[in-house]
Amino acid sequence: MKPHRCFRILTTLAILCLSRLAAIATAPEIIISVPDQQLVIMENGVLAAHYPISTSKFGLGDQPSSYATPLGLLEVAAKVGDGAPMGAVFKAQHMTGEVIPPNALGRDPIVTRILHLRGLQAGNARAFDRGIYIHGTPEEAKIGRPASYGCIRMRSKDVVRVFDAVPVGTKIEIVNSPLRHALAEYAVQHVSQSKHVAAN
Repeated sequence: MKPHRCFRILTTLAILCLSRLAAIATAPEIIISVPDQQLVIMENGVLAAHYPISTSKFGLGDQPSSYATPLGLLEVAAKVGDGAPMGAVFKAQHMTGEVIPPNALGRDPIVTRILHLRGLQAGNARAFDRGIYIHGTPEEAKIGRPASYGCIRMRSKDVVRVFDAVPVGTKIEIVNSPLRHALAEYAVQHVSQSKHVAAN
């Protein structure tokens, strides 16, 4: 084989390997701990941000009309509300034109941003059709304890940060275990995945 052809092949292989490693290194992931009522963003295998959240007051599951929060692996299927003001009210994923402040008395709509989730496993396959979101809530005083109707609720300022930090397709793991356990498991999986890609 001619030297210049060999060099081109090696260069192409190196670029492909680096691209695959970069994809793993730069793709953010979200872990949500139900017991701790916390959401964390992982980047490059490192905890990049964490926020208090609120899961369902009706418990865990994926049955129709259960108002429960599904567990397992999901992904961000769609993002709605880019550029909307904080407190902007959404109905059927459309802004109504109303803007309300945090803890507005007697109000509990979806506000600010929506990340529509799609389940990737049998145990959460109904999540998209059930309208399971990560979204802003005016009931910010309830953040930190289960209070939603199945969705993952966040303070408006926090959901804007998450919305801006993750693209469509971002993987989300909702777990019924303490965050420290979920992070330890994530670390093991991340190292194993990185070694697998490097080997190939």
